[in-house]
Amino acid sequence: MINVLELSKKYEVRKLKDSDAESILDLCFGNAQFYRYCEAQPTMEQVLNDLHITPPNISMSDKYYVGFFEDKTLVAVMDLIDGYPDADIAYIGFFMLNPIYQGKQIGTAIIEEVTDHLRSIGKTAVRLGIDKGNPQSTHFWKKNGFKIISEADVNGWVKLVAEKQL
Repeated sequence: MINVLELSKKYEVRKLKDSDAESILDLCFGNAQFYRYCEAQPTMEQVLNDLHITPPNISMSDKYYVGFFEDKTLVAVMDLIDGYPDADIAYIGFFMLNPIYQGKQIGTAIIEEVTDHLRSIGKTAVRLGIDKGNPQSTHFWKKNGFKIISEADVNGWVKLVAEKQL
C-alpha cells in the first residue's frame, strides 16, 4: 500500500477528486507539446475519466491519482498504480508538471522522492509508457533512470515501455 503523504517531503500530496478536475485541466492546457504527440487535447471528460480508470484487474484501492501542491498551487499530477503489471512493480500512468515549475529540476526531484518511497515499501521497479517520438518526454524519463524495454501498440498509439529498477 502506498502512503501518499510519504511521496514527497517538499510538497503536500493528496489524492485528487472530481472537484479538482478544473485545476488538473488547467495544468494540462499548459503542456501543449505533450498533447501534440499524443494527438489529443485535454478535456474535462477525459480528466474525469482518468481519475477513475484503472488497468485491467486493478481495483480503485490500488490507484493513486495524486496532486503535489505548494501552498494551494498544483505543482504536478501523477497517476500511480500499485502492483501493476506485477505485485512488486508500480506504474506511472500519467505525470505532468505545471509549466511554471518546468526547467527547474522540480519534476526530477518529485520522481526521485516517489521512487525512493516505492523502494522503501518493497517495490523493485517502476514502469511507464512514453509517447513514441516525443523528445521532451523521452529525455525526461531517460534522465531519471528509466530504460526503454519494449514498444507497444495501444489502439494505434505506439508507446515506448520504460522501466526503472529500484
